[in-house]
Amino acid sequence: MATQPQLKGIVTRLFSQQGFYLQMQPDGTIDGSKDENSDNTLFNLIPVGLRVVAIQGVKSGFYIAMNGEGMLYSSEVFTPECKFKESVFENYYVIYSSTVYRQQESGRAWFLGLTKEGQVMKGNRVKKTKPSSHFVPRPIEVCMYREPSLHEIEDKHRSRKSSGTPTMNGGKAVNQDST
Repeated sequence: MATQPQLKGIVTRLFSQQGFYLQMQPDGTIDGSKDENSDNTLFNLIPVGLRVVAIQGVKSGFYIAMNGEGMLYSSEVFTPECKFKESVFENYYVIYSSTVYRQQESGRAWFLGLTKEGQVMKGNRVKKTKPSSHFVPRPIEVCMYREPSLHEIEDKHRSRKSSGTPTMNGGKAVNQDST
């Protein structure tokens, strides 16, 4: 397989409706910052499936991940817990939900969210209709990325599930909003 970067993603800042920029500090701590010029607020949004992204801190190189308790953490390696479904909400805010975990009873998704104080929230406490989960991407530049490696993990269970090509959806035309 070619080692050339093939995925078009963006370097962006994620501005929360709570008034903070999502931030990953050099030690991997995830929280919110009011400083829009901080290098710690720059993230690579890398497409890893249909409307699915990896969110990687530009400065730290760590990925944002969500564990089975709904806690956000930073991961040095790309794992299934690092995949977030990116959905545009009705007010043009973007919400990010775990592709792995959700409420067992209701099936409700777990979202990335910040409190009014700029602290990360447990994914199972974040509601998609609330400001805590609403982010406005502030793109800086478009970049090409290599696909994060999931080979050791995915080849065992579900290598067929995600081909990484967002153009076809089971042979059906994909409805994409014109951007």
